[in-house]
Amino acid sequence: DEPTEGLAPVIVQHIQGVLLKLKSLGYTVLLVEQSLDFAMSVADHHYVVEHGQVVDQLSTEDLRAQPDRLQHYLSV
Repeated sequence: DEPTEGLAPVIVQHIQGVLLKLKSLGYTVLLVEQSLDFAMSVADHHYVVEHGQVVDQLSTEDLRAQPDRLQHYLSV
């Protein structure tokens, strides 16, 4: 649950490296993260959960191609 919140950038980079290593070994990780840039750097698939329900899902490639797709979920 938000493993990068409040951490120094060097620690965030270390966490990113660990997650990428786990991914390369074939592990699946469920990551809850508010930093979209961080999530996109390690994840293949993204799910938007609103009030306990999945309301959208997209791949990292789709997200890069359609950055506005999440705007109405993430803006206040």
